[in-house]
Amino acid sequence: MSGKTLSARRWHAAFSQEGYLDIAKVLSRIQRGGVHPSIKGEVWEFLLGCYDPKSTFDERSQLRQHRREQYEMWKAVCQKMEPTIGSGRFITRPIITEDGQPVEDPSATSADSAGENTDSPPVRSSMFDDEVDLDERVIHWKLTLHQIGLDVIRTDRTLVFYENKNNDAKLWDILSIYAWVDKDIGYCQGMNDLCSPMIILLENEADAFWCFEHLMRRMRENFRCTTSSIGVQSQLTTLSSIIKVVDPKLHEHLENLDGGEYLFAFRMLMVLFRREFSFVDSMYLWELMWAMEYNPNIFSLYQDCGTTTDPSVGLKANNKHLKQYGKFGRKNAQTGLEDPQSALSIFLIASVLQNKNKRLMKEAKGLDDVVKILNEITGSLDAKKACNEALKLHKQYLNKTKKP
Repeated sequence: MSGKTLSARRWHAAFSQEGYLDIAKVLSRIQRGGVHPSIKGEVWEFLLGCYDPKSTFDERSQLRQHRREQYEMWKAVCQKMEPTIGSGRFITRPIITEDGQPVEDPSATSADSAGENTDSPPVRSSMFDDEVDLDERVIHWKLTLHQIGLDVIRTDRTLVFYENKNNDAKLWDILSIYAWVDKDIGYCQGMNDLCSPMIILLENEADAFWCFEHLMRRMRENFRCTTSSIGVQSQLTTLSSIIKVVDPKLHEHLENLDGGEYLFAFRMLMVLFRREFSFVDSMYLWELMWAMEYNPNIFSLYQDCGTTTDPSVGLKANNKHLKQYGKFGRKNAQTGLEDPQSALSIFLIASVLQNKNKRLMKEAKGLDDVVKILNEITGSLDAKKACNEALKLHKQYLNKTKKP
């Protein structure tokens, strides 16, 4: 595998003297064998559209500095509302009531939860001065902070990285600030699983925030929930349509089991297979998918549309740049398929279901059996093989749905 991996040497050699990146050469390598651990963070920033391959070293340096300053401004706003932000500690108990009144003695932090020595005075939480306007948005944000804290102390507990409680606090800070910045969706459970790899790979907190923020531009609609629907519902509907086309007998069987809405695939889509793969394997899977989905217009689209925009919307194929697309993105560009819900991850799940066809048809007598069979893939999926099978299924699906 190491011979096929994008190495640090190959990565640095892909840049011109001014800093222009030969993205086609890089994508080809990543699609074959992933990214070497030493450069994952900086490569991910390009795959997620944080930076334009057609920019220079100087242009990226200026943009990085601007983003770091923007992050510090947001952090300062959040610190004013909640002093625990940036203190190296975090909150795991409610600090206000539903109507915005402070809770007595709210200071509960990672150190308290872990049973560590807490002789140092606790950080005072939520001192409501007259300058803070406790409108509905502020109250909602403050009510979220302890929920983020509870998710943080459950995130990637097997990793040595989180033996350092400062890293727990760093994850909490980023998620809390993101919850404030994303006025529409805020924070939802599962975002912690998506953010964790970013703070592990990118040492600078602001850089990690922006990498996570760009991932959320792709993922955030999954977290949009109302009383009548879940955000990931549209992707599950797409999954249902795909299976109905490529494996109609399996789809019919699942419908008969009352599984036609494919809710059993909910978790896989929400956190991009973080629970089905080990930490290392899930990172490998992510970069394979992002490289295969890569669209060279992603950076300019983000810059034009501002934050929280799905990169799949409005992307147009340009024949001159088809080589700069990933395998999956290129096929979509060639066929004009611009449905943002038709992500590679959906085809990956479809290929897993198709591979389990015989067992599902024979052994699944109810939805519990479907879940049980799918749970058995945990830790056993081959990321490279799964992505390639998803690509084949994608091609098969396009052929079968092609308009005459």
